[in-house]
Amino acid sequence: MNDLRQLRHFVAVAEYGHFARAAEAVNLSQPALSRSVQALEASLGCRLLDRGPRNAVLTAHGQLVLEHARRLLEANRSLHNAVSQLANLEAGELRLGAGPYPAARLIPRALGQLVTQYPKIRVQLTIEDWRSLRERLLNESVELFVADCRELHGDPQLNIEPLQVHDGVFFCRPGHPLLRQKKLTPQALGEYPLAGTMLPLEVASALREASGREQLLGIECDNFMVLKALVASSDVISMAPWDVVADDVREGRLDVLPLPSKQTVQQSAYGVVTRQGHSLSPAAQAMLEQIRREDLS
Repeated sequence: MNDLRQLRHFVAVAEYGHFARAAEAVNLSQPALSRSVQALEASLGCRLLDRGPRNAVLTAHGQLVLEHARRLLEANRSLHNAVSQLANLEAGELRLGAGPYPAARLIPRALGQLVTQYPKIRVQLTIEDWRSLRERLLNESVELFVADCRELHGDPQLNIEPLQVHDGVFFCRPGHPLLRQKKLTPQALGEYPLAGTMLPLEVASALREASGREQLLGIECDNFMVLKALVASSDVISMAPWDVVADDVREGRLDVLPLPSKQTVQQSAYGVVTRQGHSLSPAAQAMLEQIRREDLS
């Protein structure tokens, strides 16, 4: 079996594209780093890098080995992390994912409670769409994530725990011209730019009906804090589950657009997603418990 140090050295060269910078990053001399990569190439029986005077470029074999090397190094890190956590939760590490809406309210509140109780836990939080988070979960970059789960149900590789459902709303800035209309129509909504996160198919279909738009989003962004700031400072409108804009509406920073009675915005479909058949580390289990508590509050 190849030395993990050799794999780590090879990954560093691949990521920096330069032996000198990689050597500095891994705290080795350049000749020692070069010998380590050469030893890896010799053990695998193939050339991993094309070496030039200024850079190092991956060969086809190098691309393949890089993918496997990253997974092996991540698995090794996870193993050591899990062992250390069994002895002491405070020494653990949490790799957590969140969709844009849970990341705006639920996750910060739950995470705040966790790190207050265990201040030495190291946390890496990734905020992305549900498709990207699924890939991160399966390649072990995150241990669990909270996101919209509409398109994840039925996946045999996943375990999904549904969370509370929240009504969806269109929102805008206070004083928006649409608020002065006696009867809000899809045509009127269609006159203003619409911003939002990546949409599940079910939500996109309902939104087309509610907004009268064939081309849905003029602005797509998975950072909900950016979306809120954009809406608050312009005539752009957006939509979200009520829980993530409720405080802003109550405090007068945003306002809700009243839709006709027969039209609605899709409700939220948050869920906690973990890998089927895989046990959680103590830190991840503690985070799951905090999410459950915060979801009920």
